[in-house]
Amino acid sequence: MPGDWNRALAVVAHPDDLEYGGAGAVARWTREGRSVVYTLATRGEAGIDGMTPEEAAVVREREQLAAARVVGVDTVEFLDHADGVVEYGLPLRRDIAAAIRRHRPELVIMTNHRDTWPGGPWLNMADHRNVGLATLDAVRDAANRWVFRELTAQGLEPWDGVRWVAAVASPQATHAVDITDTLDLAVDSLREHRAYLDGLGDASMADPAFLRDAAAEAGARFGGVPACAFELFPM
Repeated sequence: MPGDWNRALAVVAHPDDLEYGGAGAVARWTREGRSVVYTLATRGEAGIDGMTPEEAAVVREREQLAAARVVGVDTVEFLDHADGVVEYGLPLRRDIAAAIRRHRPELVIMTNHRDTWPGGPWLNMADHRNVGLATLDAVRDAANRWVFRELTAQGLEPWDGVRWVAAVASPQATHAVDITDTLDLAVDSLREHRAYLDGLGDASMADPAFLRDAAAEAGARFGGVPACAFELFPM
């Protein structure tokens, strides 16, 4: 992964998306003194079957803020799109472009936008695909003064400084970050999503320790050390 950057913006669909993929890398980067901001399209309000969306939104926001603090992230934004039915389109692109203009990152981290997940035929959900694709497009939107001109009128000047976009947990991963020293933080970060994990019951992804196996699998391709893998798009 490129290392000559100082500011990153992570754009994902739900609370827990980063904790299931990129938190180990985020922890390493913040330890190195880099700035990382989280922007979430939703509050994850449709993610807990035994809790109403109104209740879940409050709980999941609180859990996401705690999870971010574990890996050194202080700024977390929510765009308030509806969980489970996020649509690719101009409103989503505009909201993400606005976030890019606000935070002026050099690296943008995004949701896996491919149809499947690594290691098998498991289908990716529409929210992830739509937010990922909108993020790729919003990087260019953020750089173009004549796209979403209302953002400029609001004082958000164009930003063409994004040099890379990195997709977390892509089945077409091209790059990786050594998380040997931050894997424990990644596990602890996911554990902060207590209500969400409890709601999963006995599902395989309910035990945060599975991140260790995932990091080992990624590392088998990238140098033999625990790793977070990304698909990297130079911009």
